[in-house]
Amino acid sequence: MIELFHFKKDVPFMSYGRITTTISLVTFIFAVFFLITRPLNLSIEFTGGTVLEVRYPQAVNVEQVRTTVEELNLGGLHKEVTVQALGTPRDVLIRLPNIPGQKSADLNNQVMKRLAETAQEDAQCKTLRVAGQPLPADLCVESRKVDYVGPAVGEELYTHGLTALLITCLGIIAYLAIRFEWRFAVSALIANLHDVVIILGFFAFFHWEFNLAVLAGVLAVLGYSVNESVVVFDRIRENFRKANMRGKSVTEIIDNAITSTMSRTFITHGCTEMMVLAMLFFGGPALHNFARALTIGIVFGIYSSVLVASPLLLLFGVTRENMVKPVKVKEEAVV
Repeated sequence: MIELFHFKKDVPFMSYGRITTTISLVTFIFAVFFLITRPLNLSIEFTGGTVLEVRYPQAVNVEQVRTTVEELNLGGLHKEVTVQALGTPRDVLIRLPNIPGQKSADLNNQVMKRLAETAQEDAQCKTLRVAGQPLPADLCVESRKVDYVGPAVGEELYTHGLTALLITCLGIIAYLAIRFEWRFAVSALIANLHDVVIILGFFAFFHWEFNLAVLAGVLAVLGYSVNESVVVFDRIRENFRKANMRGKSVTEIIDNAITSTMSRTFITHGCTEMMVLAMLFFGGPALHNFARALTIGIVFGIYSSVLVASPLLLLFGVTRENMVKPVKVKEEAVV
């Protein structure tokens, strides 16, 4: 295995167990508090609504389009309107919430009419001409695609998302309980749920939009964090079985296991974090929240695998006997 550095002595991670567990507990409580007091900003994929994709004949100012749509104050819900660039400076994606008593088609027509009026007044559009004449209003902005998501569909997606999260957690418990022991399964599950709640807490506090891409990111973080926990747990199990570690305490065995994986942790997570940050800064609005969830999740995933899951093993009283089965002595027949 490639090593960036090598520790001559084991780092006493477990001696900081109370401090790191307290930090995690406080962070977790804050995250739950924000989730209760500032509910998640669910996208229309979960709440239902209308998605418009429009194209302009020239590059357009997204902020100007957002102001135009918000000025309509659709049902008094203009704050829930989302306007973002879509790949090119000419394409814009507009998300509108469901408005009681108003059909999505009427809503679409209302928005397109206002965008066309604003676009025709724009100086750049006036300079564009067809056969010597200025562009008509309907050519100054073009409706490329309209999607409607009903409240029932949104509720179904929300339910399915929670079901996927629950099934993932149950799968993690079953896998770790079979591969290791129940103490490892419970420790890893608490650490992973700690990561998920903190990600959700960030999205609640900053009121970032929570959409299907973010849900996919949360599920990806669950798998990623489990992988890191399994690496550390594997090394702990190996240490319990090594002859030269028999005189060591459980704390020393866990410290040695974490220290011996530190170089691998820096290499693996450093490379992954660089890729995710590239998506965050250069991936565009479509990947922005997905990359945000992964960035937060990877940082806390490393932290929880080392400084939450392992202290929990000590708390649950893991011993060498839990991992190394006693050898049965065969009785020899007396002739």
